[in-house]
Amino acid sequence: MTIRDRLEQVVAEPPVVFGEPMETPDGATVITVARGGGFGRPARPVGVFVIHEGRAHWTPAVDANRIAQLGEWIGLLTGVIAALAVLRRPPWPDLRHRG
Repeated sequence: MTIRDRLEQVVAEPPVVFGEPMETPDGATVITVARGGGFGRPARPVGVFVIHEGRAHWTPAVDANRIAQLGEWIGLLTGVIAALAVLRRPPWPDLRHRG
């Protein structure tokens, strides 16, 4: 996927907010991209375009907190299912022979 394709994809899903281009000391230009929240919700970062020496590079934003929270929920759900499996007796009668 080229930068042009990615830019067209991002623009096709409104509302998209582009930040002011910022120059870095090494000569790169950084343009931030966010999805507008609307109705009082803050904009959510999508990523940045970095333009350096005539080449553009797209870097998506990664929300590490959301990924960590998903892992915690999966662990909690696994623990609850395991506890229920251990604590709950099967619905059929106990067929073990006790001598």
